[in-house]
Amino acid sequence: MKTPIFRAGLAALGALALGVVAGCSSVSPVTKERVARSETTVQQAEQTVGRSEAGAIELQRAKDHLEQARAALNKKQAEPAERHAQLAQLDAELAVAKSQSASARRAANELLASIKTLREETARGVVASDQ
Repeated sequence: MKTPIFRAGLAALGALALGVVAGCSSVSPVTKERVARSETTVQQAEQTVGRSEAGAIELQRAKDHLEQARAALNKKQAEPAERHAQLAQLDAELAVAKSQSASARRAANELLASIKTLREETARGVVASDQ
């Protein structure tokens, strides 16, 4: 027959085991560094993307993943923290790439418009000199 003292001791032992398991699942410095690196990448992406529409969705997704990585870090959950940190970094890099691509596309369109204008002016000059 189990006495109340035995049950209390068993409960205390279970709580102690749970504490030990939770203590062993602490987050490594490498994981903390990965989350910090992702924070830096997201901040740099914010500066690069600015108010541009190109890359805005990816930047927001990067911020969401970074928030989830921080939450996992606070809960001492290494695997989700690393996964979300990596996703945050990838989304931030994609946001920067899309923003830079849009800028390059705008510059190319402006250059093409200038070339077209120059050709038109040259054609008018040639036609005017033929007369």
